[in-house]
Amino acid sequence: MTPNLHLWLIPVLPLIGAAVNGLLGKKFSRQTVVGVALAFCGAAFAMALIVAAKFGSLAAPHIETLAPWIRIGGFEADFAFYLDQLSLVMLLVVTGVGFLIHIYSVGYMWEEGGFYRFFSYLNLFMFFMLTLVLASNYLLMFIGWEGVGLASYLLIGFWFTKDSAAAAGKKAFIVNRIGDFGFLIALFLMIKHFGSLNFAEVFGQVANHGTETGLFTSIGLLLLVGACGKSAQIPLYVWLPDAMEGPTPVSALIHAATMVTAGVYMVARSHVIFNRAPDAMMAVAMVGALTALFAATIGICQTDIKKVLAYSTISQLGYMFLGCGVAAYSAGIFHLMTHAFFKGLLFLAAGSVIHAVGGEQDMRKMGGLREKIPWTFWTMTAATFAIAGIPGFAGFFSKDEILWQAYSSPHGSWVYWALGVFTALLTSFYMFRLWFMTFFGEYRGEAERESHGHDHSRAGAPAPHGHGGIHESPKVMLAPLVILAILSVIGGWIGIHHHFENFLAPVFESGAAGHAEAGGPETLLMGISIAAALLGLYLAYLLYWKRPQLPQQIAAGLGGFYRAVLNKYYVDELYATLFVKPLIAVSTRVFWHGIDQNIIDAAVDNSAEGAREVSDSVRRMQSGNLRSYAGWIAAGAAVVIVYMIWMGSQ
Repeated sequence: MTPNLHLWLIPVLPLIGAAVNGLLGKKFSRQTVVGVALAFCGAAFAMALIVAAKFGSLAAPHIETLAPWIRIGGFEADFAFYLDQLSLVMLLVVTGVGFLIHIYSVGYMWEEGGFYRFFSYLNLFMFFMLTLVLASNYLLMFIGWEGVGLASYLLIGFWFTKDSAAAAGKKAFIVNRIGDFGFLIALFLMIKHFGSLNFAEVFGQVANHGTETGLFTSIGLLLLVGACGKSAQIPLYVWLPDAMEGPTPVSALIHAATMVTAGVYMVARSHVIFNRAPDAMMAVAMVGALTALFAATIGICQTDIKKVLAYSTISQLGYMFLGCGVAAYSAGIFHLMTHAFFKGLLFLAAGSVIHAVGGEQDMRKMGGLREKIPWTFWTMTAATFAIAGIPGFAGFFSKDEILWQAYSSPHGSWVYWALGVFTALLTSFYMFRLWFMTFFGEYRGEAERESHGHDHSRAGAPAPHGHGGIHESPKVMLAPLVILAILSVIGGWIGIHHHFENFLAPVFESGAAGHAEAGGPETLLMGISIAAALLGLYLAYLLYWKRPQLPQQIAAGLGGFYRAVLNKYYVDELYATLFVKPLIAVSTRVFWHGIDQNIIDAAVDNSAEGAREVSDSVRRMQSGNLRSYAGWIAAGAAVVIVYMIWMGSQ
């Protein structure tokens, strides 16, 4: 008999924490708020570990139905949870990294107003993300999908009194709705043609109808639109850089480790459809490769430490899409996992830097911090080496696997590989640029302050307790950094000898057994990618340590091209001109003034005016004069008599 793992408890536990803090947190002490948030999130992580320990004895996929949900004709959708190798990996990443970020947030947000509200939102986000990951059908996945959009809106706009934060939250919400429209249409097509949204039923029917490429291509492209919104790919990536207006732990949780990977997970989960839609798969690969390169070019010019990491996230998500687009789903998920470690660490370490220098985020005003905040320096160094693809670190293994598959897969191409390698060079360059500008040389900021804050975007927020001047973060913030640093080093070793690929093989119908051991070519390509990473390191060393005057000279020489990159290719301005302003103009002039005011309001107003005029005329008949009333009665009687005579003569 299959054991019941009570999978429903894993998402429900954070939901209880969100409800308790959200409803009662205002009356709680900060210690109680923290206790509630960590207890329920930690319990979800513990449950995930228990499930992982028991997974070997299960027949995957393991499905647990909690309750019936929708029954309409032959269509059925239940509150049911789906556990296989893919959802188990996501489950451990979301709960594990999420729990570490909760711990870090205790120190980072301690002096904030709305402390209970922040942790309620964090727990709520965990509930929706875990629902998305564990759902056994697309409809329940869509509930989680929309829920993480709601939670991200609340967290990005946490400092809602600041206009830029409120605007960033709305931008994220609206751009995601565009992608969600595509996702919804894909679900409608599935219902029409398959009569179900359950993974097992949909994938079973798709496998039995492998010739319906037009339908599968349409569904795949629509799913890709949804994934582009949630995972910030071209052309719907514009919300993620602005989302840095949220507190740094939010950036780490939502925009590095979990929410933005939802699109990658959805594409990987839908691999049965994409495998039978080569055009849709090619679109996934092209979008991923172009996004990876495009975002990396923008990252090299950013001066805000969080903005560099934001564009880096978009670029790394592009790598994951590239992996999925060449049918290397295991490689894409492998990079998703290692990216959660090193990018989560990069954001948290950046928060520690910001915390140390009084809320400053401009790297041009940093420098020389490695001796003042050594724990932050060494942990961020591990993450920097990992994302740059230095051999031995986690990012090297997953990125190299994607590059090899991009070249060798039947769905791959040397063009994808070349774009990936050049992106790897840019990634190494801008990350080591960040590293040198932040931690090396002389401190370029203002005189060390007697008090310090967190993000400078907190207008008027109180400074945290602590020492004066630049100093290391408290232990509650450093402990998660150390754990993630260890994972950033060793987290990729699981990919050696294709162990990770073999683990996911039952899901993706592939494994190391089918892996082409190319020997010489694979080693050569690996050497080229390592050389690209080292070249990026050398260029950053040359420009930002050895000859720091060179970047300004190069920028001056590039002229307009440099300004275009610095201004992010004016994409936001282009979107504002093509879409935002015309929509606002149409809604204002046509729908508001034209239809609402001139037609609807005018019709109501004119009706009221007409009724007033008629009633005013009738009112004049009530004069109070008896002779007048007698005259009206006589006139009325005469009319009636005339009418009766006329009718009698007919």
